Amino acid sequence: MGGIQEKRPKIGLAMAGGGPEGAVYEIGAIRALDDAIEGLDVNDLHVYVGVSAGAFVTSCLANNVTSAQLARAVVNIDPHDHLFDPSMFLTPALGLFVKSGMMLPRLMMESIRDYMLNKHEQGLVNSFTRLGRAIPVGLFDNEPLREYLERVFNKPGRTDDFRQLGKKLFVIATDLDTSHAVVFGRGEYAHIPISLAVQASTALPGLYPPVVIEDRSYVDGVLRRTLHASTILDENLDLALCVNPIVPVDTSRSVEEGYMRRGKLTDRGMPTVLSQTFRTLIHSRMRVGFRRYDNQYKGTDLVLIEPEPHDYRMFFTNIFSFSKRKAVAEHAYRSIMRHLASRLEELDPVFEKHGMRLRHDVIFREDPDIWKSVDATPYRKKGPVTSNLSDALERLEAVLEKRKEKGNDHEPEPEPQEVG
Repeated sequence: MGGIQEKRPKIGLAMAGGGPEGAVYEIGAIRALDDAIEGLDVNDLHVYVGVSAGAFVTSCLANNVTSAQLARAVVNIDPHDHLFDPSMFLTPALGLFVKSGMMLPRLMMESIRDYMLNKHEQGLVNSFTRLGRAIPVGLFDNEPLREYLERVFNKPGRTDDFRQLGKKLFVIATDLDTSHAVVFGRGEYAHIPISLAVQASTALPGLYPPVVIEDRSYVDGVLRRTLHASTILDENLDLALCVNPIVPVDTSRSVEEGYMRRGKLTDRGMPTVLSQTFRTLIHSRMRVGFRRYDNQYKGTDLVLIEPEPHDYRMFFTNIFSFSKRKAVAEHAYRSIMRHLASRLEELDPVFEKHGMRLRHDVIFREDPDIWKSVDATPYRKKGPVTSNLSDALERLEAVLEKRKEKGNDHEPEPEPQEVG
């Protein structure tokens, strides 16, 4: 263990994706790290890299949006400055549906013609495969996200220009036509607006259409790597902090903790099965990369923060309601405190080596509260009618989730319990 360094350490932050719930988790996590590590300034690091939801969070941090402001924005406490509305991730891509509908008559006629001319060679099914071109390339519109970030980054003291930040920020996307990872904020991509780069990095294929930038189509950066931590590790860092919300769930304790009836993900349908598959693939890939980093970047201390496999609140919570995104932010804050407490023996010397220290008094607080931390009380900015409707919809969602799991079993379903 080395002594406290006199020179300022070079610290980098890498954040992975995870959709809107991943962004809320990362906001709770970064606020916890901000509170728990004395000497860490999350708005003044040497370099940041973000992928998908992580690009959203790191671009805000690099732009001097504080972790407290991000936390307050999650629950609409600061609506005039940083209103974070998850519904902007679910705006239907109506223009794509209209465009696809207009293509159908022509494609149908061409398919019929092909069948009539070649029915003995390619058959009915092959002749009509071209109709697949009319399927929209995305269900939702990601333009509202770009517009939101453009507004945030054009406020005084911020910028939508990588070159004007005064610190290094890299946003990762994938070139759809070459499958190559592209690092916005560096070299020939430094002039692209930050908000546009984040839009490209979050364009998960199937959910969002590719983002066209200078005649190239870009999609989610997670297609290539999970964290792209090597992008910051190449900066010759002393310490790299990595936050990854995408962890596959282990359901072995889900029944006893009241989250599932049988512990079978198939009970929750195709979306849950696909989510688990996606999480397993990219988490396994990330672990392989980290083993390589240990040998390749021996001069850099690497600290990875992520949920536990038994973190059912993270896996099963849909954050598109006020109460649930509030709960995820609270849960992330508390779980990171517990995580740090469990690793004190390992992490204390790491942070001391780089001129920082873990604040044991904060980590071991009896009831860590993110809202006390940011000096705010969450509220719903709604009239009584809207509030009542939202409450009713949340109760209905809970009932439907229970029925989905019960299937044909009519025994009472246990109420979900808080984790932590």
